[in-house]
Amino acid sequence: MGQSLGVAVAFSAGLFSFLSPCVLPLFPAYLSFVTGMSVGDLTAEMTAGARRRVLLHSLAFVLGFSAVFVALGASVSAAQVVFTGYREWIQRVGGVLIIVFGLYVAGVLKIGVFARTRQYHLSAKPTGYLGSFAVGITFAAGWTPCVGPILGSILSLAGGTAETWQRGVGLLVAYSAGLGVPFLVSAVALGGFLKFFRRYRPYIPIVERAAGALLVVVGLLVFTNYYAILNSWAVSLTPEWLLRRL
Repeated sequence: MGQSLGVAVAFSAGLFSFLSPCVLPLFPAYLSFVTGMSVGDLTAEMTAGARRRVLLHSLAFVLGFSAVFVALGASVSAAQVVFTGYREWIQRVGGVLIIVFGLYVAGVLKIGVFARTRQYHLSAKPTGYLGSFAVGITFAAGWTPCVGPILGSILSLAGGTAETWQRGVGLLVAYSAGLGVPFLVSAVALGGFLKFFRRYRPYIPIVERAAGALLVVVGLLVFTNYYAILNSWAVSLTPEWLLRRL
Protein backbone atom coordinates (compact mmCIF):
# COMPACT_ATOMS: atom_id res chain seq x y z
CA MET A 1 0.00 0.00 0.00
CA GLY A 2 1.35 3.42 -0.87
CA GLN A 3 1.25 6.24 1.60
CA SER A 4 0.30 9.34 -0.35
CA LEU A 5 -2.87 9.78 1.72
CA GLY A 6 -0.94 9.24 4.95
CA VAL A 7 1.60 11.89 3.97
CA ALA A 8 -1.21 14.39 3.31
CA VAL A 9 -2.87 13.59 6.64
CA ALA A 10 0.43 13.81 8.53
CA PHE A 11 1.39 17.13 6.92
CA SER A 12 -2.06 18.55 7.73
CA ALA A 13 -1.69 17.35 11.32
CA GLY A 14 1.65 19.16 11.59
CA LEU A 15 0.05 22.34 10.27
CA PHE A 16 -2.77 22.03 12.81
CA SER A 17 -0.12 21.61 15.54
CA PHE A 18 1.51 24.88 14.47
CA LEU A 19 -1.90 26.60 14.56
CA SER A 20 -2.73 25.24 18.02
CA PRO A 21 -3.38 27.80 20.79
CA CYS A 22 -0.29 26.91 22.82
CA VAL A 23 2.19 26.87 19.92
CA LEU A 24 1.16 29.73 17.65
CA PRO A 25 0.98 32.50 20.30
CA LEU A 26 4.43 31.50 21.59
CA PHE A 27 6.06 31.47 18.19
CA PRO A 28 7.52 35.01 18.45
CA ALA A 29 8.99 34.19 21.87
CA TYR A 30 10.60 30.98 20.58
CA LEU A 31 11.97 32.79 17.56
CA SER A 32 13.40 35.52 19.76
CA PHE A 33 14.96 32.93 22.07
CA VAL A 34 16.66 30.87 19.37
CA THR A 35 17.94 33.89 17.45
CA GLY A 36 18.94 36.04 20.42
CA MET A 37 17.09 39.01 18.87
CA SER A 38 14.20 40.96 20.33
CA VAL A 39 10.77 40.82 18.69
CA GLY A 40 11.27 44.49 17.81
CA ASP A 41 14.52 43.70 16.00
CA LEU A 42 12.90 40.77 14.22
CA THR A 43 10.06 42.90 12.90
CA ALA A 44 12.31 45.79 11.84
CA GLU A 45 14.08 46.00 8.50
CA MET A 46 16.98 43.53 8.59
CA THR A 47 20.13 43.20 6.56
CA ALA A 48 20.58 40.18 4.32
CA GLY A 49 23.08 38.74 6.82
CA ALA A 50 20.69 39.12 9.76
CA ARG A 51 17.83 37.56 7.80
CA ARG A 52 20.06 34.64 6.86
CA ARG A 53 21.02 34.16 10.52
CA VAL A 54 17.36 34.12 11.56
CA LEU A 55 16.57 31.55 8.88
CA LEU A 56 19.50 29.27 9.84
CA HIS A 57 18.69 29.39 13.56
CA SER A 58 15.05 28.63 12.75
CA LEU A 59 16.09 25.75 10.52
CA ALA A 60 18.29 24.33 13.31
CA PHE A 61 15.32 24.59 15.70
CA VAL A 62 13.04 22.78 13.23
CA LEU A 63 15.63 20.04 12.69
CA GLY A 64 15.87 19.60 16.46
CA PHE A 65 12.20 18.83 17.04
CA SER A 66 12.01 16.89 13.76
CA ALA A 67 14.80 14.56 14.94
CA VAL A 68 12.77 13.66 18.04
CA PHE A 69 9.52 13.14 16.16
CA VAL A 70 11.15 11.04 13.44
CA ALA A 71 12.92 8.90 16.04
CA LEU A 72 9.58 8.26 17.72
CA GLY A 73 8.06 7.32 14.38
CA ALA A 74 10.91 4.91 13.61
CA SER A 75 10.50 3.25 17.02
CA VAL A 76 6.73 2.81 16.69
CA SER A 77 6.98 1.55 13.12
CA ALA A 78 9.77 -0.88 13.97
CA ALA A 79 7.69 -2.29 16.82
CA GLN A 80 4.75 -2.73 14.43
CA VAL A 81 6.96 -4.67 12.00
CA VAL A 82 8.19 -6.92 14.83
CA PHE A 83 4.62 -7.69 15.89
CA THR A 84 3.39 -8.10 12.32
CA GLY A 85 1.30 -11.13 13.33
CA TYR A 86 -0.87 -8.81 15.41
CA ARG A 87 -1.23 -6.21 12.68
CA GLU A 88 -5.04 -6.30 12.65
CA TRP A 89 -5.21 -5.68 16.40
CA ILE A 90 -2.56 -2.97 16.22
CA GLN A 91 -4.56 -1.28 13.47
CA ARG A 92 -7.79 -1.37 15.48
CA VAL A 93 -6.16 -0.16 18.68
CA GLY A 94 -4.46 2.59 16.67
CA GLY A 95 -7.80 3.59 15.18
CA VAL A 96 -9.38 3.84 18.62
CA LEU A 97 -6.48 5.94 19.91
CA ILE A 98 -6.75 8.32 16.96
CA ILE A 99 -10.49 8.73 17.63
CA VAL A 100 -9.84 9.43 21.33
CA PHE A 101 -7.12 11.95 20.49
CA GLY A 102 -9.42 13.59 17.94
CA LEU A 103 -12.28 13.93 20.42
CA TYR A 104 -9.86 15.47 22.92
CA VAL A 105 -8.48 17.96 20.39
CA ALA A 106 -12.05 18.90 19.40
CA GLY A 107 -12.90 19.54 23.05
CA VAL A 108 -15.48 16.75 23.29
CA LEU A 109 -13.45 14.70 25.78
CA LYS A 110 -11.69 16.14 28.81
CA ILE A 111 -8.81 13.82 29.69
CA GLY A 112 -6.70 15.08 32.56
CA VAL A 113 -3.56 13.16 31.69
CA PHE A 114 -3.40 14.93 28.30
CA ALA A 115 -3.52 18.32 30.00
CA ARG A 116 -0.53 17.75 32.25
CA THR A 117 2.31 19.93 31.11
CA ARG A 118 5.81 18.64 30.56
CA GLN A 119 7.55 21.90 29.82
CA TYR A 120 11.33 21.76 30.05
CA HIS A 121 12.76 25.24 29.91
CA LEU A 122 16.34 26.25 29.22
CA SER A 123 17.32 29.13 31.48
CA ALA A 124 19.76 30.27 28.83
CA LYS A 125 20.04 29.17 25.24
CA PRO A 126 23.28 27.35 24.32
CA THR A 127 25.22 29.38 21.80
CA GLY A 128 25.31 28.81 18.07
CA TYR A 129 23.22 26.73 15.74
CA LEU A 130 23.74 23.62 17.88
CA GLY A 131 22.08 25.57 20.67
CA SER A 132 19.04 26.24 18.48
CA PHE A 133 19.00 22.53 17.60
CA ALA A 134 18.97 21.73 21.35
CA VAL A 135 16.08 24.14 21.90
CA GLY A 136 14.16 22.28 19.18
CA ILE A 137 14.76 18.99 21.00
CA THR A 138 13.53 20.59 24.24
CA PHE A 139 10.42 21.84 22.43
CA ALA A 140 9.63 18.36 21.13
CA ALA A 141 10.20 16.73 24.52
CA GLY A 142 8.41 19.34 26.58
CA TRP A 143 5.25 20.65 24.95
CA THR A 144 3.22 17.44 25.15
CA PRO A 145 -0.18 19.12 25.76
CA CYS A 146 0.26 21.17 22.57
CA VAL A 147 1.48 18.60 20.09
CA GLY A 148 0.95 15.38 22.08
CA PRO A 149 -2.59 14.36 21.03
CA ILE A 150 -2.07 15.21 17.35
CA LEU A 151 1.43 13.71 17.34
CA GLY A 152 0.06 10.62 19.10
CA SER A 153 -2.51 10.26 16.33
CA ILE A 154 0.19 10.28 13.65
CA LEU A 155 2.25 7.77 15.64
CA SER A 156 -0.84 5.57 15.91
CA LEU A 157 -1.37 5.95 12.17
CA ALA A 158 2.23 4.94 11.55
CA GLY A 159 1.93 1.95 13.85
CA GLY A 160 -1.39 0.81 12.44
CA THR A 161 -0.95 1.35 8.70
CA ALA A 162 2.75 1.64 7.77
CA GLU A 163 3.99 -1.61 6.26
CA THR A 164 7.67 -0.82 6.84
CA TRP A 165 9.53 1.32 9.34
CA GLN A 166 10.67 3.54 6.46
CA ARG A 167 7.05 4.43 5.68
CA GLY A 168 6.41 5.15 9.32
CA VAL A 169 9.38 7.49 9.33
CA GLY A 170 7.98 9.12 6.19
CA LEU A 171 4.76 9.97 8.02
CA LEU A 172 6.68 11.66 10.85
CA VAL A 173 8.84 13.53 8.34
CA ALA A 174 5.61 14.82 6.76
CA TYR A 175 4.26 15.78 10.20
CA SER A 176 7.48 17.61 11.05
CA ALA A 177 7.31 19.42 7.69
CA GLY A 178 3.74 20.52 8.39
CA LEU A 179 4.90 21.98 11.71
CA GLY A 180 8.27 23.27 10.48
CA VAL A 181 7.50 24.87 7.10
CA PRO A 182 5.12 27.54 8.48
CA PHE A 183 7.64 28.17 11.27
CA LEU A 184 10.36 28.89 8.71
CA VAL A 185 8.09 31.00 6.51
CA SER A 186 6.91 33.04 9.51
CA ALA A 187 10.47 33.41 10.81
CA VAL A 188 11.56 35.38 7.75
CA ALA A 189 8.39 37.51 7.77
CA LEU A 190 7.58 38.03 11.46
CA GLY A 191 5.78 41.30 10.80
CA GLY A 192 3.40 39.59 8.41
CA PHE A 193 2.96 36.73 10.91
CA LEU A 194 1.94 39.12 13.69
CA LYS A 195 -0.66 40.72 11.42
CA PHE A 196 -1.94 37.25 10.47
CA PHE A 197 -2.11 36.18 14.11
CA ARG A 198 -4.22 39.17 15.13
CA ARG A 199 -6.75 38.24 12.44
CA TYR A 200 -6.51 34.51 13.06
CA ARG A 201 -6.92 34.53 16.87
CA PRO A 202 -10.77 34.48 16.91
CA TYR A 203 -10.79 31.38 14.70
CA ILE A 204 -8.50 29.23 16.88
CA PRO A 205 -11.39 27.25 18.48
CA ILE A 206 -12.85 26.52 15.02
CA VAL A 207 -9.48 25.27 13.73
CA GLU A 208 -9.12 23.05 16.81
CA ARG A 209 -12.51 21.49 16.23
CA ALA A 210 -11.69 20.97 12.55
CA ALA A 211 -8.43 19.24 13.50
CA GLY A 212 -10.25 17.02 15.96
CA ALA A 213 -12.91 16.12 13.40
CA LEU A 214 -10.22 15.20 10.85
CA LEU A 215 -8.54 12.88 13.36
CA VAL A 216 -11.85 11.22 14.27
CA VAL A 217 -12.56 10.52 10.59
CA VAL A 218 -9.06 9.12 10.07
CA GLY A 219 -9.42 6.98 13.19
CA LEU A 220 -12.70 5.52 11.96
CA LEU A 221 -11.16 4.77 8.57
CA VAL A 222 -8.18 3.05 10.19
CA PHE A 223 -10.34 1.01 12.58
CA THR A 224 -12.65 -0.21 9.80
CA ASN A 225 -9.77 -0.72 7.33
CA TYR A 226 -11.39 1.71 4.90
CA TYR A 227 -8.23 3.78 5.24
CA ALA A 228 -6.38 1.21 3.13
CA ILE A 229 -9.10 1.33 0.48
CA LEU A 230 -9.15 5.13 0.43
CA ASN A 231 -5.37 5.24 0.33
CA SER A 232 -5.30 2.91 -2.66
CA TRP A 233 -7.74 5.22 -4.43
CA ALA A 234 -5.56 8.23 -3.58
CA VAL A 235 -2.50 6.42 -4.93
CA SER A 236 -4.31 5.75 -8.20
CA LEU A 237 -4.86 9.52 -8.59
CA THR A 238 -1.27 10.46 -7.68
CA PRO A 239 1.15 11.11 -10.56
CA GLU A 240 3.87 8.48 -10.93
CA TRP A 241 6.70 11.01 -10.54
CA LEU A 242 5.26 12.09 -7.18
CA LEU A 243 4.74 8.52 -5.97
CA ARG A 244 8.43 7.81 -6.49
CA ARG A 245 9.25 10.61 -4.06
CA LEU A 246 6.81 9.59 -1.31
